[in-house]
Amino acid sequence: MITVVGTGTGAPLPPDAGAALAGAGLVVGARRHLAAAALPDSAARIVLGPLAPALDAIERYLEKAGRQDGAPDPGRVVVLASGDPGFFGIVRALAERFGAGRLDVHPGVSSVAAAFARAGLTWDDAVVVSAHGRDLRTAVNVCRAHPKVAVLTGPGSGPAELGAALAGSGGRVLVVAAALGAGAGERVERVTPAEAAARDWGPAVNVVLCLDESRVLSPVRTVAGPAPGPSRWALGEGEFTHRDSMITKFEVRALALARLGPRLGDQVWDIGAGSGSVAVECARFGAAVTAVEKTGDGVERVRANAAAHGVDVTVVHGAAPTVLSDLPDPDAVFIGGGGRELPAMVTACARRARRSVVVALAALDRVPAVREALVAAGLDCDGVLLQSSRLAPLPGDVTRLAATNPVFLLWGVRPPAHAATSGDVPGAVSRDVRSDVHGDVRSDVRSDEGVAQ
Repeated sequence: MITVVGTGTGAPLPPDAGAALAGAGLVVGARRHLAAAALPDSAARIVLGPLAPALDAIERYLEKAGRQDGAPDPGRVVVLASGDPGFFGIVRALAERFGAGRLDVHPGVSSVAAAFARAGLTWDDAVVVSAHGRDLRTAVNVCRAHPKVAVLTGPGSGPAELGAALAGSGGRVLVVAAALGAGAGERVERVTPAEAAARDWGPAVNVVLCLDESRVLSPVRTVAGPAPGPSRWALGEGEFTHRDSMITKFEVRALALARLGPRLGDQVWDIGAGSGSVAVECARFGAAVTAVEKTGDGVERVRANAAAHGVDVTVVHGAAPTVLSDLPDPDAVFIGGGGRELPAMVTACARRARRSVVVALAALDRVPAVREALVAAGLDCDGVLLQSSRLAPLPGDVTRLAATNPVFLLWGVRPPAHAATSGDVPGAVSRDVRSDVHGDVRSDVRSDEGVAQ
């Protein structure tokens, strides 16, 4: 049996750790946990650095104990971890190696729970994402799209880097929680993203909360985590403000959304956004969305439609491809306008898209150039001509079919062998094994959720 003891956010061990430690034959933990614990003189000790050697040592100890038939019990293995070791913690690695049935886990309070408690907020409606040992862009995209996010930080992915990436996102405040549980040394500060970017926060940061304070209080929840996805999509044109029917029709939008695949942690561009109907629908699926629109009245319509549907859409006033160089790389791109500049826009977007580019166009003459641009960028290209007829009333309580304008929809998908991933989906596992400057464990665990800093 392997006993895993979570110490909570502070260094002192919980009361139930005493009995486990008293019978321990091998104790594994960070240096400060081992120093603070009352260990039996006979117990072997492993100071955690890289995780793999520690797991190998535990396995050798258990194998040796199993071979000693009839010998006195050599003592259990005890792993000391900070926070809740089952939440982005060392329990995952132990369960994968030894099986969940061999673990006896005593959790502490996670740093996320402690940080929200210090802020006086519930967190059943929060999205939790780890940026430790992972691409920061996923955390940034989640923060842009959701009003209540907890980011587990790490070297190179701390408050300064997060703040710099979010400096252009309006309405967000960062709550930086450092040295949680350390008494007088604990720090919980509210800062703007720009203020966070301008500071050196040091290594003691546990977690950063990214909040839209106008929306942090949600109704009573039944399911924890991000809000459920939309119950319907490809909304009717009447549910958006638009000019002279200049809007992507719902039949086209339905297939475009299927090919874009917007999801939590993604960045999606809507180029030539017009009314922003595609941008809004992608945001409703949880993606961070940037809408590019060259007309001033179009920009206001996109903002109005985003507000009406309760989603965040970053709107850029300008013409593509000129304004694209300042935008974060997208996972997927929708292009709904462009005129003569369309091939250049497709080329610029296809070079940077990590997953797919979808183009809607009415002009037959532009189809070959768009297809060539997608293929030249290394994407696998496909497409359809959509021709639909909608039910329409006629006098006498009868119905006719009213044809809509035909629209070409082309899409390019980056081949799997060359596709860039969007980083870890929140809650996913990173298999890398890392050590920080203190020599503590750095694998798929945050220090304050697996083994302390």
